[in-house]
Amino acid sequence: MTSAVEHLSKLIRIASNSAVSNRPVIEYAADVLHSLGWTTRALPYRDPQQVEKVNLIAAPPGQNISAHDADLVLMCHTDTVPFAPDWDRALDPFIRNGHLHGRGACDVKGFLACILAAASAEPQLIDGLRIVLTADEEVGCIGAGHLVADNALRPRRVIIGEPTSLRPARAGKGYYLAGITVTGKEAHSAHPQEGVSAIYRAARLITAIEDFATQLAQEQNSFFDPPYTTLNIGTIRGGTAKNIVAGSCSFELEWRPIPGQAPNAVMDSVTTIVADLQRSDRFHAEIRPVRQQPGFETPAASPLVQQVERLTGRAAVSIPFGSEASLFAPIATEVIVFGPGDMRTAHSSRECVPLAELEEAVAILRTLIRPA
Repeated sequence: MTSAVEHLSKLIRIASNSAVSNRPVIEYAADVLHSLGWTTRALPYRDPQQVEKVNLIAAPPGQNISAHDADLVLMCHTDTVPFAPDWDRALDPFIRNGHLHGRGACDVKGFLACILAAASAEPQLIDGLRIVLTADEEVGCIGAGHLVADNALRPRRVIIGEPTSLRPARAGKGYYLAGITVTGKEAHSAHPQEGVSAIYRAARLITAIEDFATQLAQEQNSFFDPPYTTLNIGTIRGGTAKNIVAGSCSFELEWRPIPGQAPNAVMDSVTTIVADLQRSDRFHAEIRPVRQQPGFETPAASPLVQQVERLTGRAAVSIPFGSEASLFAPIATEVIVFGPGDMRTAHSSRECVPLAELEEAVAILRTLIRPA
């Protein structure tokens, strides 16, 4: 029987950032499951760059993989974020101080390794069990979106793999992204009165958005840290040369709304801010929604939440990051996010997962997938 550490070491060695096909990871997992008598159903698609991506649904021996209804789904994405060129051991896993290091160690190949180890170790499995592997989570939960749009599965309970330090996360913030372009008029910088600086006007809009973020923080949900919807402007681009009044300036605005907040609350408010500015000062801006992913919240009294709390000895928590849980919460009865590792090490050259958490996760998953 292959351990979770062995599976994870092999998975880390497979490059699978979202720009390349995830098929090698899918084939690795499928080969393991086929050796156990599981059946699999591959659901390929092409991303906008025409790169092949693959979702996978797997069913245990004797269970009908074509059945849409499922009792318990263990879901895991297979793509990772890129890594810096100077991280020479990103795809060369190693163990140090009780942690396994490498890209994907915790986000989220560690959970996949635990799924494969648990499936290998548990001979008796519950009815309606499915393993679902997805593509393109890191660039917008695109693979999971295909599954939902195609009505490929109707799960009752779903456990989404993400690094939560083995705490069951029963609620998560959403993730929204919009591109904003402010348009001005180019002119020679020696004659600025002949132009309209898009950068100056973008700065005014950004300041107004910052003021709005302060107001937004007044609406709070104490189950989250921070307990309010957060806004961020992470990139900005504008102008063509130092001696030209900028004719265009664009930036990306992201926000992570707390569950229960009106879905369009932030977009509507930013649209109002833009409209107010456009009434004066030759201001023009366009807002382009890029991603709209609401948050989720499963009740504390949920049987799945309480079961995983008992198995782990850890109280349920919330997560401040987006996940595929948001897509499946509307169609499943119970959804939690769960897995080994700490997200604070992910997306960096510090990415790692504790060996002890891998072992514990396998034991927990074995209990969840075996008949009572």
